Amino acid sequence: MSVLPMKHMIVCAKRHDRKAILEMLQRTEAVEIISREDDENDTVFNRIDVSQSAQLFTKNAAQADKALEILAAAAPEKTSILSAFAGRTPITLEEYETNTKKRDSVMKDVTDILRLDKELTEAKADVPRITTQIEALTPWTGLDQPLSFTGTKKTAAFIGTFPEKITEAEIAEGLARVAPEVEALDVNIISSEDNITSVLISCLKSDKDKIDDALRRMNFQRPPVSDMVPVEQIEAYDKELKAAIAKIDSTREEIASYEDKRGDIKFISDYFRMRAEKYGVLGTLAQTKRTFIIEGYVPEQYAGAIEQDLAQHFDVAVEMADPDPSEDVPVLLKNGPFAEPVEGIIESYSMPGKGELDPTTPVACFYYILFGMMLSDFAYGALMSISTFVLIKKLKNMEHSMKKTLTMFFYCGLGTMLSGVLFGSYFGDAPTVIAKTFFGRDLQVPKLIDPLSQPMKMLVLCFAIGIVHLFAGLVIGLYTALKQKRYVDAVSDFILWMLLVAGLLLFGLTTEMVTGMFALTPISPAAGNVGKVMAVIGAIGIILMDGRESRNWFKRTLKGLYGLYNVTGYLSDLLSYSRLLALGLATSVISSVFNQMGSMVAGTPVIGVIFFILIFLIGHVLNLAINALGAYVHANRLQYVEFFGKFYGGGGRKFTPFATNTKYIKIQNP
Repeated sequence: MSVLPMKHMIVCAKRHDRKAILEMLQRTEAVEIISREDDENDTVFNRIDVSQSAQLFTKNAAQADKALEILAAAAPEKTSILSAFAGRTPITLEEYETNTKKRDSVMKDVTDILRLDKELTEAKADVPRITTQIEALTPWTGLDQPLSFTGTKKTAAFIGTFPEKITEAEIAEGLARVAPEVEALDVNIISSEDNITSVLISCLKSDKDKIDDALRRMNFQRPPVSDMVPVEQIEAYDKELKAAIAKIDSTREEIASYEDKRGDIKFISDYFRMRAEKYGVLGTLAQTKRTFIIEGYVPEQYAGAIEQDLAQHFDVAVEMADPDPSEDVPVLLKNGPFAEPVEGIIESYSMPGKGELDPTTPVACFYYILFGMMLSDFAYGALMSISTFVLIKKLKNMEHSMKKTLTMFFYCGLGTMLSGVLFGSYFGDAPTVIAKTFFGRDLQVPKLIDPLSQPMKMLVLCFAIGIVHLFAGLVIGLYTALKQKRYVDAVSDFILWMLLVAGLLLFGLTTEMVTGMFALTPISPAAGNVGKVMAVIGAIGIILMDGRESRNWFKRTLKGLYGLYNVTGYLSDLLSYSRLLALGLATSVISSVFNQMGSMVAGTPVIGVIFFILIFLIGHVLNLAINALGAYVHANRLQYVEFFGKFYGGGGRKFTPFATNTKYIKIQNP
């Protein structure tokens, strides 16, 4: 376990090489470039404004991504379940250079796809519009005049609707009440529904104004004006609708014809994304008319190679120096294959602070055990380890972060298998239930502890693991303090607490209350006396030293007594490990329930076996998913709260190199 030492790098080179140098550093993914704040008194160096170029590249990348979305809708990409783990497509530097030359033609394809999508959107919008117009004209199919018809030389015509179902007689009566002086009136109902009636009303031209006024009082509404007979207009709309649908189909086919361009568009999306990121860095560099400076951090193990590559390809001056103690140096962890998978757990909490040890290795050792104790089924662990192992071996281009996660669950599966053997759990009590149900035999699976019948024995094991976990944290804290030459802190914050807690544990194991509660055999009274002495020494030392920053002896004593009260925190931390028992029991009990449910329907030979298999598969898949999630969450909690609380402060800043943060491709370094 280690935190990689860093070098402070300063590169001074010719200005016309800055883009090429940045591209090379971007591909190495080993340099974190830092930007210094502008100095108003600096008249030598300046920074160029590249915001417009960066925005253009970002826009192009977004357009390419949009084109890919459009293409995916028209011609879905054929993928498998494993594609989510496959990672980005690797390409060589030569392939990168070749594809770069096609950027203009690919962007033309992107523009064409976006244009076609706009046409497709417009055609799709036409369909409901035309459909609505057809529906609006449908009630008027019985009318042999256009809706714009207003009458003849001697007559006036009113075409419209009433917002209710009404008869010709009721319309005539209503008009007679409002305009009694009008005698010549003809009412024709074109169509009638529950809440609307379409009519054609005719009268003499001399009575036009009177009927118009009367109709307004009766909530008469006129339809949209059309110069065509409704039937003819509907036929025209039908043709327009068919044309819109045909346009949709042809446009989709045309978009789908770009399917073979998908790879090029993915490349161009990442290409412009990389350029935007490069220009973002370019705008932070200090430059003169002929030179520029890059400043950043490089892991010491890569510093020599980077310096050599820069000197080989460019006319540069490179300085690699140890960072100043006041600098905010980023943190990069380096661990072996066993511990590296849990680096993400450390990063999720906080990177090590200055002078702190990398806790990854001890976290890995306990994490796999704690996870396994909570999932605690050999078959579940085997499924987890086998599936992750196959994925890792099968998918060679898997992203490193995904590979680390799967490797972590591979080791968690091994820990689960170990716990499953310890507790005799293989899909719960499936071997016993299957043997009894289908073969009429009693099968006893060997086990060292039965969590269901021996919960106290299981609880003692959980507390024992918790004690080891807590003391491991104290030992690491002690080592860190000694390494940093904080000798007083080493004694007061770690040694005295280890004496107090260990002494209380020894003394407790001699008392009938503790041993009787957990069904343990009391240890020797002599050991208990040793424990008393250890506890007293630890307690007195804590009282005297915990408030050592205060010069007043009375305040120092009070702070020491308050610090001694924190011994209850150790009891609380120890009780937290009972969750190992709780989650282990949950997994075992739920498994047994599903097994029993399956055995209850297994009476009929063939159908019973089918139902048993269905219940078995569904039940155990759900149980594995739910309890694996619970084991992951609570294993993290035991690390973050109980373990880290004893020695780990964190506060470090993660190393974030200038890299090719792409979505679809990754460039292989030569």
